[in-house]
Amino acid sequence: LLQISSCTLVVFLLMFSAAGDRTAQPGCRLPNLNVQGYIKDGDVILGGIVPVCEKILSKLSFTEQPKLASSEKFNFRNYRLLHGMIFAIEEINQSKILLSNVTLGFRIYDSCGMISRAMEGTMWLITGQGESIPNYQCQLHSPLSAIIGDALSPLAISMARLLQIYHYPQISYAAGSNILSDKREFPTFFRTNPSDAFLSMALAQLVMHFGWTWVGLIALKGDYGEEGIRIVKKEIRKAGGCIAFSKIFPSYYSKEGYYHIIDVIKKSKANVIVAFTSDSSFSSLLEEIVRQNITGKVWLASGGWSLATFFSEKKFINTLSGTIGIISKRGHIPGFQDYLYTIHPSISPNDTLVKHFWEVSFRCKWLEINSNQKINNDINPGYKLCTGEEKLKELDNMFFNVNNLQYTYNIYNAVYAAAHALHDLNSCKPGEGPFANGSCADIRDFEPWQLLHYVKKVHFKMIDGRDIFFDKNGNPSPVYDILNWQITPNNTLKNVKVGSIDFTAPKGQELILNESASLWNGGRTQIPDSVCSESCPPGYRKAARLGQPACCYDCIHCSAGEFSNKTDSTECLKCTDDEWSNEGQDKCIPKLIDYLSYEEPMGIILTVISISFTFFPFMILCLFIKYRDTPLVKANNREISYLLLVGLMLSFLCSLLFIGQPWSVNCMMRQTAFGIIFALCVSCVLAKTIMVVIAFNATKPNSKLKKWVGPKLPISIVFFCTLIQIIICIAWLSSAPPFQEKDMKSEIGMIIIKCNEGSTTAFWCMLGYMGLLAIVSFIVAFLARSLPDSFNEAKFITFSMLVFVSVWLAFIPAYLSTQGKYMVAVEIFAILASSASLLACLFSPKCYIILLKPDKNTKEYLLGKGTK
Repeated sequence: LLQISSCTLVVFLLMFSAAGDRTAQPGCRLPNLNVQGYIKDGDVILGGIVPVCEKILSKLSFTEQPKLASSEKFNFRNYRLLHGMIFAIEEINQSKILLSNVTLGFRIYDSCGMISRAMEGTMWLITGQGESIPNYQCQLHSPLSAIIGDALSPLAISMARLLQIYHYPQISYAAGSNILSDKREFPTFFRTNPSDAFLSMALAQLVMHFGWTWVGLIALKGDYGEEGIRIVKKEIRKAGGCIAFSKIFPSYYSKEGYYHIIDVIKKSKANVIVAFTSDSSFSSLLEEIVRQNITGKVWLASGGWSLATFFSEKKFINTLSGTIGIISKRGHIPGFQDYLYTIHPSISPNDTLVKHFWEVSFRCKWLEINSNQKINNDINPGYKLCTGEEKLKELDNMFFNVNNLQYTYNIYNAVYAAAHALHDLNSCKPGEGPFANGSCADIRDFEPWQLLHYVKKVHFKMIDGRDIFFDKNGNPSPVYDILNWQITPNNTLKNVKVGSIDFTAPKGQELILNESASLWNGGRTQIPDSVCSESCPPGYRKAARLGQPACCYDCIHCSAGEFSNKTDSTECLKCTDDEWSNEGQDKCIPKLIDYLSYEEPMGIILTVISISFTFFPFMILCLFIKYRDTPLVKANNREISYLLLVGLMLSFLCSLLFIGQPWSVNCMMRQTAFGIIFALCVSCVLAKTIMVVIAFNATKPNSKLKKWVGPKLPISIVFFCTLIQIIICIAWLSSAPPFQEKDMKSEIGMIIIKCNEGSTTAFWCMLGYMGLLAIVSFIVAFLARSLPDSFNEAKFITFSMLVFVSVWLAFIPAYLSTQGKYMVAVEIFAILASSASLLACLFSPKCYIILLKPDKNTKEYLLGKGTK
């Protein structure tokens, strides 16, 4: 005892020192500490930690040897894991290619899902079959190669921390915690189940694929749930989704905690809930959710409970139908089902697990013999005695359902990965080895770190064609199956594969989903919604609500001139300058073109008036030419009258230049032609007025004005006054000529095509000069209004200039206050009105006398008119 105590003290002092001493100690084989394991000898030993039974803590009274735990509930799926490992090892031992000259043995330990038992089993494996003594191995032969397990992340993490000290390769078949990918902390850890980081990203990708932007999250307290849900949350937010709520629940029952979570679920508008948890931990919370009849939600299940048979019961149908589960890709193991049917207590008489399996499967009890060699017949009345004659093939048990295996397939692959690493180690040729001086390791006596070198480089194909390898973080290819929980005719739930996610595929092709094969809660085929706010249709934009997540918003109609052509636009886009938004604000349409055209009613009317009015001066001109030798025509300065009538004809016609689509050419022509023609007309009026004054004063004795009487003076006045306007227009066209302009902002939804005057100074100079001529004419005519009637048409000139100036004074404010075609119409009206006033005031009295009073068209009458 003293020797053992001293040894134990030394062992614990050396436990965290360099772990290279694995000396076999004679006499260290001692009674086991409640070890429950499967053992088979071989040239090389493969260890395994499998949580076969559900855990129940024993009371530690310390009145007897302590027991860490005992088993209560039998787990068929986990028991199948154990046999999956055994089957793989037996298959490898029968292979003529893989490890052909080496027999693979095993040591498999039931951890019952407890960290303490997982640690006990790990120490049992690395130290031998007896007392667990760190840094010492009591196994004289058959070196331990690698350890397969455990299934749960907390257990696998605890094992990994211990195994890395001794450099033993560890290959887990179900642990998904992302922290195990950290090779600095877990350098000897590998797994055939993808990291939960990819599972989290798969869940988030599925959420966003279905357009669920308002999602609830619940997770099991601990590394598995909290780390998994953290990545889900991050990926959903990165993709533009929002989290309605995120709750952590403990693994043990908590009435207050459960009721709080259920109350949040009830009140939330989120119809989709991601649950990152294990089946055993989630069952209590789900029972309460079912009891409170919370239905209509879509549950997204992490791999921890995606295949839980417990939830397929009838009571869960209304709550869980339509659930989407994501699990690592499943596979088929040829010959495995036939192997399972060979399991029998007689093959392993000392195996208490197979007896337990038999009792639970057939609802029977084996006879037990107590310490006094008496038979114990205390059997539950609902059970019968087990005979060993029962037929496994007659059972309807999920244990034998091996069509789509997940974790059993993973443990099968893990065993083959270890075997291929051993095969590569055994195939090493001396001098070409990876170790010092090209040396190789001995398959029957090697260090665990030597095998670790080969495990990292494992790459092979399984019988189904799947590539098995480990990346730099010890992870396999992240490939997942997507399952949909659907109601069967028997009123239970079954898992139906509806798609897959392969993160090794090219970007954008990772997700393959058959949406038509999916059924949602209540048997619906239509994908349910889960949004905080309904989508904003085209023509609207999202406006965030103050203090709420981005997924909660109001839909605001786009303003005029803006559009949104897709659902859930965050902003409205402006239409281009030549376009305008339609009534629905979901697209831009070309703006209406606006100008005074010949096709519209106003253009037609003005055109008809312009052409019609042109005939009046033309007819008067013809009349004056016909009666050119009459005294009335001669007395009214015949040449100037002809020129004025031609100018009036042109002024009526020049208004047509303002009708029709403006172009740069007619923009230059219209204003300059109008200015020059009107300058000509007003100059003629001015010349006539001046000649009236000169003619009257020339009749006085000794008047010096007689020499100015005649046609030369008025023509010179007309020419000189018109020339000034021509010079103004030439200067205008040379410096800043008018040009076509598209006004896209003055009228909503309309492009006004108009003429930009170029230089507004030149434009107003042109109008100002014309106005100056009119005012001078008006003043001279006004002063000459009292001259004798026989020579005097100053009264008519005065009145015509008064009307002319009034029209153009009214034109200026009207012109400046209008836009587009109405501005053009105002100018045309001013041209027509002023031209008509000149024509009417100056020529209508003369036409009246010529046509209706020819007796007054005599020299005598004109000479005597003033005296009568």
